[in-house]
Amino acid sequence: MNTPGCCHKFTPRLGLLLWLLLLIGISAAGLWQWQQGARIETDILALLPKVEEAPLTQAALNRVEQQFGERLYLALVADTREQAISAARQVRSALQHSGAFTQVRSGDEGSLQALGHFYFPYRMQLLSDRQRQLLQQQQLQPLVQQLRQQLYNPFGNANSELLQQDPLLLFPDWLQQLAQGQKLQQQQGILFTRKGTQTAAIIMAKGVGSAFNPQHQQQQLQALQQALAHLPSSVSVLRAGALFHAAAATASAQQEISLIGGMSLLGVMLLVLLGLRSLRPLAVALLTLSSSFVVALAVTLICFNGLHLLTLVFGTSLVGIAIDYSFHFYCERLQSPHTSVRQSLRHIAPILTLALSSSVIAYGALGLTPFPGMQQVAVFCAAGLIFSWLTLLLAYPALAATPLPNGQAQLQWAQRCHYLAQQLFGRWRWLLGGMFLLLLTGLVHLQGDDDIRNLQQSPDSITQEEQQLRQLLSGGTDNQFLLVQGADEQQLLQRLEQLTPKLAQLQQQQLLGNFVSLSRFVPSARQQQQDYQLQAQVYQQLPALLPQLGLDDTLATALQQQYLAAAGVQLKMDDWLGTAAAQENALAQLWLPPSATHPQYGSIVLLGGIRQLATLQSLAASLPGVTLVDKVADISAVMSHFRQLTLWLLGLSLGLAALLFIWRYGLRRGLSIALVPMMAALLTLATLGWAGAGLTLFHALALLLVFGIGVDYSLFFASAGRHAAAVMLAVLLSASSTLLAFGLLAFSQTHAIAVFGQTLALGILFTLLLALLHTATISKEPHP
Repeated sequence: MNTPGCCHKFTPRLGLLLWLLLLIGISAAGLWQWQQGARIETDILALLPKVEEAPLTQAALNRVEQQFGERLYLALVADTREQAISAARQVRSALQHSGAFTQVRSGDEGSLQALGHFYFPYRMQLLSDRQRQLLQQQQLQPLVQQLRQQLYNPFGNANSELLQQDPLLLFPDWLQQLAQGQKLQQQQGILFTRKGTQTAAIIMAKGVGSAFNPQHQQQQLQALQQALAHLPSSVSVLRAGALFHAAAATASAQQEISLIGGMSLLGVMLLVLLGLRSLRPLAVALLTLSSSFVVALAVTLICFNGLHLLTLVFGTSLVGIAIDYSFHFYCERLQSPHTSVRQSLRHIAPILTLALSSSVIAYGALGLTPFPGMQQVAVFCAAGLIFSWLTLLLAYPALAATPLPNGQAQLQWAQRCHYLAQQLFGRWRWLLGGMFLLLLTGLVHLQGDDDIRNLQQSPDSITQEEQQLRQLLSGGTDNQFLLVQGADEQQLLQRLEQLTPKLAQLQQQQLLGNFVSLSRFVPSARQQQQDYQLQAQVYQQLPALLPQLGLDDTLATALQQQYLAAAGVQLKMDDWLGTAAAQENALAQLWLPPSATHPQYGSIVLLGGIRQLATLQSLAASLPGVTLVDKVADISAVMSHFRQLTLWLLGLSLGLAALLFIWRYGLRRGLSIALVPMMAALLTLATLGWAGAGLTLFHALALLLVFGIGVDYSLFFASAGRHAAAVMLAVLLSASSTLLAFGLLAFSQTHAIAVFGQTLALGILFTLLLALLHTATISKEPHP
């Protein structure tokens, strides 16, 4: 049978030249793409599918991720307040001048004063909750009594100028309400709070560029290290933010690429030397692997204009698969040492092409999933395998023509393995079948686990520091938030006002740590009008009130005129959004005006210290226009859906493969070949069930590759004929290299990679055992 790769139109030199041109051309294209700005991605969420959200919800998610996802939080903890504040001022100054961070801030001593100047013209439309309640009950005396205390308090807010414009000092009380519920105090422009017997000063900053970009990440880490380097030993530091999770993930991935890739390569080298006992095949095998890896890298950069760092971790498994073609070629050469390279290729090319097709189809199915990370892995590995196959057909006639040392010892060992397999599986077939059936009962213990938080588990030191900082910041900001929407600005503000007291109640019940809502800063027009009308009680009774306070009653007329003049004055959201407080504290980012993608108004309500998510879900469902946005839950639901879809796709692939094998080998043998990957998948799932592992999408995706890679073993044995020893040796070497590659992935610190490797290693092991059982069954049947 002639194949394109072995066609006699190409001489070995022409084939090698064509191979070199392909390698150079693809590598150059990849290098050009890198120079055009392709970058390495480290964000674990980039591996996940894009969740379809409503336009306003998606805009809110984008706003939260852009404004708050890149923030860095530091707590400088010292024995005394002075030490903590001094350390925080030092670090803040260093970060501000580093160029790696922007919006570096803590407190602002002039912020309350600046807010006072901004809000003062609207004072007659603003009342605190207590003031509003008293005026609704027409109780002025408590307010008068409070003013008297201010007048006789040397540290009070009362002064003659303020009293001439706000006779009951209602405005200062309202202004103080803005800071209610905050654990943080302020001194010398630094926010601080108590941490046990110590003081913790807080610094916040936003990184320049993404923390998941390795270049920006390194710049931010270096700037932070330099800023903290000169702190006294008595000051400890707590850190929180995406930067530290991203840095840990990057370091882990880089370490695993070196460790797993290096150990896989070393293992393959040992297998080549043990199996072939010659340095020439080792050199050719290393050339095959290195060129395939380079091409895989270049093709991925060309297709995606970037590369996820975890793709390289997954891609290290390519070492264990791409070497299979070299094993089958050299084992065929050992079996038939007197045949030419072209004849050897002509004999093995059809079955290797079929094996390549099954693997590429499996990776193609992986690439069809809506997972950007898995799409990259699919393209990376498929491109590497295809180029390994091309290397075999084009370059091996020139590079591997040298005769091998006598390989009868290896072939005899493989023949004994083949004989032992036939005897073992032939005699103990029913016992093994019973064991497999017993193992299959583990399927009933299998349960799904689609929580995306399991995908990336940061070191305990990072998560513990982050938790301590959250507690210092009154619960911090959780991943979930409330999105309130309205047809217009006023409807939205009114809905925020309906929501605020309910959230405050949850806070009092300790079901919620804190929340940030714009209703505190800008009341609705209706609320402002109501507050204005309530204050009429004060200004109407001024002639009687002022003498009680020891003030000149002639002020009454001027104050009443000010009140009447303020009838048409109202605080508007656009005016407040332009204030320094709204911009510097990122509060302006909580407001979502209409845009081309969504006609509604929206506002984000940040939540921290959530203790009962179900209670918040019920609250959101009970109020019009309020939605609890939980990206973690949304992505987990999508993962559950695609996990089930992938398992259905696996079943469909197995069914189609069965039809293909029946067409090629006949009904009985075709079904027996198809039964191998089918049983391997079931046994793998059953083992996971017995082990108590929650079934994730990555388990299901790995089973697709178990089918694509593992079915090769049955095909090789079914087509072995008189070359049983060579096929057995090649399959054992191939399975060993594949088990080594994926077995090493199973020890990854990244959960997704670990379960992927564990599933593949189990699946390949079961496939090999079942293939040996299958070859024992068909050994006495005539080969078609």
